[in-house]
Amino acid sequence: MDQNLITSADALGMFCRLHMNTKRNLPIRPSEMGVLIFTQKQPTPVTPLMISQFLKITKPSVTSLITALVKNGYLNKEASAVDKRSYTLLITEKGEKLVVNTFDEYYKSIELLKEKMGDEQFIQFIELIQIANSIWDEVE
Repeated sequence: MDQNLITSADALGMFCRLHMNTKRNLPIRPSEMGVLIFTQKQPTPVTPLMISQFLKITKPSVTSLITALVKNGYLNKEASAVDKRSYTLLITEKGEKLVVNTFDEYYKSIELLKEKMGDEQFIQFIELIQIANSIWDEVE
């Protein structure tokens, strides 16, 4: 196998592990946090399908995440008046507090990267991540 690919995979793996370690104090799983952040940032009520499409995960996976978040008081379900099987999600006060506190920590880690890399390298880094995300999105 190409040694450059091996070295690249190792570097990417290390980056992901270090980034994940910055979120260890969460009372919920990172995937659940993603659902909360997405729900909190939307201007309209959120449906499970919207979460599935945004996070690119299956509807059963979304159902599992929602169930845990509702059970722990971070989200509420609001039944549809039209279709009793459908519902939208509303973030609770407890969920709002968690998102706000977590976002502060998340932005601190991003600010650290920007500060240490400098504006030019940081912009290039983000642009390359966006290109990689687009490539992976096309494959799926």
